[in-house]
Order: sequence, then structure tokens, then C-alpha cells
Amino acid sequence: MNMAGIKALTFDTGGTILDWHSGVRDTLARLGSKHGIDGDWPTLANEFRRRSLGTMLNHGEHAPATKNFDDVHRETIEAMCSEFGLDAFTDDDRREVWWDTMHNLTCWQDFPAVLPQLRTQYLVASFTILSFRIIMDTARKNGLSWDAVISCEAIGKYKVLPEAYNGCARFLQLDPGEICMVACHGFDLDAARSCGFKTALVNRPDEWGPAGPPKPASTPDYDIMVDSFPELAAKLGVST
Repeated sequence: MNMAGIKALTFDTGGTILDWHSGVRDTLARLGSKHGIDGDWPTLANEFRRRSLGTMLNHGEHAPATKNFDDVHRETIEAMCSEFGLDAFTDDDRREVWWDTMHNLTCWQDFPAVLPQLRTQYLVASFTILSFRIIMDTARKNGLSWDAVISCEAIGKYKVLPEAYNGCARFLQLDPGEICMVACHGFDLDAARSCGFKTALVNRPDEWGPAGPPKPASTPDYDIMVDSFPELAAKLGVST
């Protein structure tokens, strides 16, 4: 592991920092109970995430980006209500899923105390496909102070397109080799590495709830691989 020369850490935020599964699951369960609907809420929460993520990855590849993640969350819950017998959900109910819940997600408990320590030695940025507003609102809710928020919304090209990572490096005014991408998702780390970033995998085994995270296509091999944010800090030589 050679992390010499690293000046910035860029964090995937949805999933790596924020517990989207519990938030969406609990909101769907509460709304289902309100309308007397018995559903498989953990599975539907994962379907909401899977569809939304699939829509946004590579957005802007062949034409200018036309939507942000809030738009896609709204479109996704609308489609799912029709497909999964949730038509009783009102417009306000649906907004509770795509706006209220997603803008008030709780972060993983091992992150908030580590963030200010990392900032003593590195520029620390949220680098995300989520909208600027989601990151602003969840930062305020969880007491997170990022040095910067870099949403693909501003770049106009979404992960895992190389233009997204190159745009992030350009905003930070750093060479890609001076940045370490931190994520729990192999697809994000692989794309960042192909653009010259260093990479750090932080496992989040509960990201998808009891279903567990998707199995990687191959054995991961990143510059740092840890199971917690305090371990990440230790690997980087940062005291916590």
C-alpha cells in the first residue's frame, strides 16, 4: 500500500455513508400499515434502490444529463406503486419516500466521529451521484462537515463514466493520483482506479439489509480494504 502523495479523500455517499435501506424500508412499512397493506418492505426497499441506481449510473453518456437523483427517486416510486399494488399511496405518501426519507437518511454510526479527524490531514469531499440537496440535508441531519460536496449533478456526467471522476479531480484542482476514492461499491472503485485514483474499500455488510451486498464479480484488490471507518483512519495514519 503506497498512499504517499494523497491530498484528498472522496467519499461515495449513498450506501457508503448513508443507510438508505433502513430509511426506505421503514417508511414503506409505515405507509403500508397506514393503508392496511402487508408488503415485503425490505425487498421493495432494495428494488427502489436497485432501479434508481441503475437509472443514474452512466447518465449523460450519450446526451446531456436531463435529471438528478431526486427526479429519478420520484419516477421510481411512481412506477413501483403501480407495479406492486401500492396505488393507495397518496402523492404526499410518495413524497415521503422520494424526498422526506432520502433527505433525512441516517449515516452509519462509525463515520461522524472519524470525519473531522480525517479532515485534519486531508481534503475530504462527498463525491456522489446523489443530488446536491440530498447531501446538504443529510449532512445537516447527521452533523457532517464536508470540505466540499461534488455531485455528478454539477459535472453533467454520472458515475461510472470517466468524465465524472476526471471532473471531480478538476474541481479539487488535483491530479487523480493525489485522490483516494473511498467506497463500499466495487463498481465505483474500479472506475475511479481506471482514472488514476487510489482506492479504499470500506465494507458495509448491512447496506442492503438482510439480503447482504451484491457479490463482487471478482476478488477485490484495492489499495486499502477495511471493515470500518476507524480502521480506514488508522490505515491512513490518522489518530482517532
